Amino acid sequence: MRRFVQVGLLVLGGLGLLHTSLFTDEYLRYVKEGMRPLLVASGVLLLVLGVAEAWATPPTEEDGESGHGHVSPAREGHGHEGHGHDHSRVPRVAWLLFLPVLSLLFYAPPALGSYTASREPAKAVAVQDDAFDPLPATSPLPITLTDFTQRVQQDRSRAIRGRAVVMTGFVTPAPGKQDGWYLTRIIVNCCAADASSVKVLVRGIAAPKADTWVNVTGNWRGSGTLGTSSAAVVLDARGVQKVRKPSNAYMDALPLTS
Repeated sequence: MRRFVQVGLLVLGGLGLLHTSLFTDEYLRYVKEGMRPLLVASGVLLLVLGVAEAWATPPTEEDGESGHGHVSPAREGHGHEGHGHDHSRVPRVAWLLFLPVLSLLFYAPPALGSYTASREPAKAVAVQDDAFDPLPATSPLPITLTDFTQRVQQDRSRAIRGRAVVMTGFVTPAPGKQDGWYLTRIIVNCCAADASSVKVLVRGIAAPKADTWVNVTGNWRGSGTLGTSSAAVVLDARGVQKVRKPSNAYMDALPLTS
């Protein structure tokens, strides 16, 4: 690969990482917030390598000649069995490397959403061994999808019964569910490649457009025995309000309510 291509890839890659991690929140579509310093350091390193490569002394013709004036075999243009091969040209496929680099600067792939969530089962929430804390008297009660799921299926005190709750997530269609749709959150442990989803089935209100971020207010009213694994994680909704997508969408956070 020619030097100007190598320099271009290094410099553009560094600028792309710095643009994504320093001047926008787009890096949160790929990795967790705590990895931002590593992205910045990687961008700076790529820029330094690109500048160093650009300022390095280019190879000369003499570098390919022996002390007796004979051109070395690598520069003769003759390969195996006398067939010539020009290794100075950039392989056409190498130009494709510029596509992901340029995308960091000019086009950020969309964040994971309903398309991904609808094609995988909901994440199994962790089992809480300790007793659940009493619920605040606030009504409606702001709660995460994970906490709601735990309360429905694990809280033996059944404190969630009859309580109005409000949760935030994005809309995911529920194939096969004639009267419901999923309120969804996607959670990442490290990066988007290990993403998993947590879902609550919403009934009683027509589904907004897929991927719309909403606050949903309602009560648990599902089948099964509340406080056991047989209880369905269902919300009987009485209100849906569109909200702005949070800057860090890859976490299960409490809703922002007035």
